[in-house]
Amino acid sequence: MTKQIAIIGGGPAGLMAAEVLSAAGYSVTLYEAMPTFGRKFLLAGKSGLNITHSEEYQRFAGRFGAASARLLPALDAFTPEDVRRWAEGLGIETFVGTSGRVFPTAMKASPLLRSWLRRLEVQGVKLRTRHRWVGFADGGYRFETPDGGITLHPDATLLTLGGASWPRLGSDAAWVPWLQEMGITINEFQPANCGFDVDWSDTFRQRFEGAPVKSVSATSAAGTLQGEFVISKHGIEGSLVYAHSAALRDRLKRHGHANLAVDLAPGRSVERLERDLARQDAKASFANRLRKGAGLEGVKAALIRELVPQANQLPPQELAILMKGLPIPLLRPRPITEAISSAGGLDWSELDENYMLKAVPGLFAAGEMLDWEAPTGGYLLTACFSTGRAAAKGIENWLRTK
Repeated sequence: MTKQIAIIGGGPAGLMAAEVLSAAGYSVTLYEAMPTFGRKFLLAGKSGLNITHSEEYQRFAGRFGAASARLLPALDAFTPEDVRRWAEGLGIETFVGTSGRVFPTAMKASPLLRSWLRRLEVQGVKLRTRHRWVGFADGGYRFETPDGGITLHPDATLLTLGGASWPRLGSDAAWVPWLQEMGITINEFQPANCGFDVDWSDTFRQRFEGAPVKSVSATSAAGTLQGEFVISKHGIEGSLVYAHSAALRDRLKRHGHANLAVDLAPGRSVERLERDLARQDAKASFANRLRKGAGLEGVKAALIRELVPQANQLPPQELAILMKGLPIPLLRPRPITEAISSAGGLDWSELDENYMLKAVPGLFAAGEMLDWEAPTGGYLLTACFSTGRAAAKGIENWLRTK
C-alpha cells in the first residue's frame, strides 16, 4: 500500500516537501489553514520576490548565526544555484540584482506560486485549504475543516507551520503549546529583521516620518554595513536596520539599552571632515556649515540636531567624529507581529538527522518553526526550501525502515 503523508502548513517549506515526496511516489496531502497557499510568500513578493543570493556559497552558508552548522547539510543539498535551476524548471527565469540578490525576472511571487501548485497537482498532491490543525487527538492529528472536525492518522506527518511573525497570514505559533505539552523544548520567539522604537520629538517625527536615510553605513556587534534605512513613526526600519536587528535585539535584551552607530558621511574621513568644517564661517548658520562642510542636509542634518542638540557648539574635530558614528539610542524592537521573520522556535536538540522529532516518531518539522534566523536577501526563503526538502528526504529514510 502507498504510504500516506500529511504536510501541515502550505508555505515554501511545506510546498517543497510535497514536491519531493510526491515525485518519489508517496500519497501526499497538503493542509493549509488559510483560504490560499503561500500567503506570506506572496506578500514577500509584492515588492520583488528575493528567492536567494548569489554571494560566494561559504559566506552564504554562514549567514544563519548559531544554526549555520546545523543547517549546512540541508543547504549543501539545495544550494542557491539549485534554487535558481529549480525556478527555471518551473518556467521562471531569474536574474542577479546589483546587491547580489536573486529575483524572478517578473519580480513577482504569483507566477512562481501558480506554476508550483500546478506541478504539485500534476504529481498527485491533494491540496486542502481551510483545514486548520488544532492539536493531537486519539493518537492522530485533529483538524477543523469547513465540513467539521476530522482526525487523521497518516504514516508520517511534517509540520511546516512557520514562526510567529505576520500572524494574520497564518504564522501565528498556535502550535507551540501542543508540542510543549509533550515535553518538547520550544525556544521563545523573538522579532527578527525588525524595526526599533526611538524616542523622536514630535517635531522631528512629523517632519521626517517616512524619509529615507541614504548612502550611510551603520555599526553594531554585527559589524559595519552600508545601505539605507527609513525614519518611521515609531523609530527606524529598513534593510540596513534589519541587517543589524539580531545584534541590537540581543543587546537590548541583555543590557536594556543599545545604540546603532551611523556614519552619515562614509565617503569622507574624520580628518577631511574636520578640515572642511574648520574652513566654514563661524558666523554661518549650523545648517549651512553642515551642508558646505560635510555635504549633510535634510534628514541627515536633522538627525544630528535631534540626537545631539548641542552639536552646533562642538568644535570641528568633535563634530566630525560625531558624523562618523552618530549614536541612535534604541528603546525596544518593534512587535513580532510586524517583523519580517522571527528568531526562536523548535530547539534543534529535539530533532534527529532526518528532521524527525525524537519524542514523536513519525512527526517531522521544517521551515521557520525551527530555531534559526537569517538576514533578508534570499537567505530566509532558501533555508525554508532547503529544510523542507531535507525533511522530505528524512521522511523517505524513516519510512524505508518501517
